[in-house]
Amino acid sequence: MMSTLSRILVVDDEEAFRTALTARLKVRGFDTTAVGTGREALDEIKKTSYDVILLDIKMPEMNGIEALAEIKKINPLLDVIILTGHASVDAAVEITKLGGYDYVLKPCPLDELLGKIEEAHEKKMAREKRNLKA
Repeated sequence: MMSTLSRILVVDDEEAFRTALTARLKVRGFDTTAVGTGREALDEIKKTSYDVILLDIKMPEMNGIEALAEIKKINPLLDVIILTGHASVDAAVEITKLGGYDYVLKPCPLDELLGKIEEAHEKKMAREKRNLKA
């Protein structure tokens, strides 16, 4: 399992889900911050470094796809896992095109989500190790 230094940003407009997920991640040692909109997420990643973002796809104002595109402009290497209640092939293709790491269906078992977070973290660590050798 990852170190307590792993920083995760949870972005979801459903306060109960956001609060519960954040609490469950903190119990497992993650340094977790939560916001309720795509705009708040953009502000947050401009001032704080994160390892992984968990991003809801259906939000008012700026949806998850729009937020993903903007996040990738700010930090193309940031791993973003999309959370969605309604999977579709079109959404999966769009997420992939925009550089999303993966997506999971809500509600998902915590172990599944933790597995995705760990995969993203391992990918990041391998990338950083390669960059140190270069």
